Amino acid sequence: MFDLDGTFADTAQDLHYALNLQLERHGREPVSFQRLRPSVSHGSRAMLQVGFGIDPEHPDFSALQKEFLDLYLQNIAQQTKPFEGMLELLDELESLAIRWGIVTNKPARLTDPLMQKLGLQQRASAVISGDTTPYAKPHPEPILQACRESDASPERTLYIGDAQRDIEAGRNAGTRTLIAMFGYLGETDKPETWQADGRIDHPAQILEWL
Repeated sequence: MFDLDGTFADTAQDLHYALNLQLERHGREPVSFQRLRPSVSHGSRAMLQVGFGIDPEHPDFSALQKEFLDLYLQNIAQQTKPFEGMLELLDELESLAIRWGIVTNKPARLTDPLMQKLGLQQRASAVISGDTTPYAKPHPEPILQACRESDASPERTLYIGDAQRDIEAGRNAGTRTLIAMFGYLGETDKPETWQADGRIDHPAQILEWL
């Protein structure tokens, strides 16, 4: 099972484009890609914090969040693609009859169109979004739901992510966990403290763990 943003697919460029479109609408200066990239795996709250300097307590937050997500949906797969080596990995997994799926905190109204545009929605054994269950990562329920839909036991499942909440969710669900070091980690992240089973620099290394 894979986290989506920063693990399975490189979505940062389209999110960066949407945020800068929004900032332009509001007469604000654009943010650099390098500044935004580490916040992508932490969702729209983190990206709006980078762009507008506000948090969910701000009275304008909800309206800005909706506007940002609408702009992103309109541009959801302009530059996004699976990380290098991911498609080859999926082919290999399927040739070995190993099921794979997605567990993300991204809402379904964004996850499903993106997976469809990538041509991968039907190949996944489960696609669990942040609002598929009543809970989001690091709660274990999204991963457990993916296991149920895939007819897989958690103890025989590997969950790969690029954020601390991903590793916590996998551990909470009873899976093995790997950190995608090619993902959207920031300077303040300390993956060595996340208690994952391992770290990978390329999707092909997942086969070694399996």
